[in-house]
Amino acid sequence: MQKLSSGDPVAQRSLYEAYKAVLFGICRRYIGDYHEAEDVFVMAMTKIFKSLDQYSGDGSFEGWMKRIVVNESLMHLRSKKMHFQEIEHQLVPIDIEEELDASMDIAYIIEAINELPDGYRTVFNLYEVEGYKHKEIADELGISINTSKSQLILAKKKLREYLKKKDKDLFRKQA
Repeated sequence: MQKLSSGDPVAQRSLYEAYKAVLFGICRRYIGDYHEAEDVFVMAMTKIFKSLDQYSGDGSFEGWMKRIVVNESLMHLRSKKMHFQEIEHQLVPIDIEEELDASMDIAYIIEAINELPDGYRTVFNLYEVEGYKHKEIADELGISINTSKSQLILAKKKLREYLKKKDKDLFRKQA
């Protein structure tokens, strides 16, 4: 850690190589465009290297880095002025896990998540992947709790539609 803090390029390269897949994966979960995700990843890594002296040692170092990457991703999305859609009618929860076939290739699921509009994808990731509560999501994104809930429901609905279509397309190809 001391070599990292002093700016040792070998230590920085080692850290980069050890965590690039995990941290870039987080960027890709939030940002649909591959090249934009790369830009955000570079900004996040730069921030990590510049902020090493702020890591207090409490909690895992990887968790600290992930938090920076999530925050950078959210700042990028905010700068693009994500559009959120609130549904006025009764919210009906959707359990996406019921829809996911255990044998379904994870690549299809990731592809489906990447197809979601920015707002849906962001709320879905924060809630389902990062474990945020709707109040935390609302505070983080500057939206209402109901908007967070409706974005999650709409994201799950779109995911279900996409995965069902993909499943039918695969079935046709196999026949």
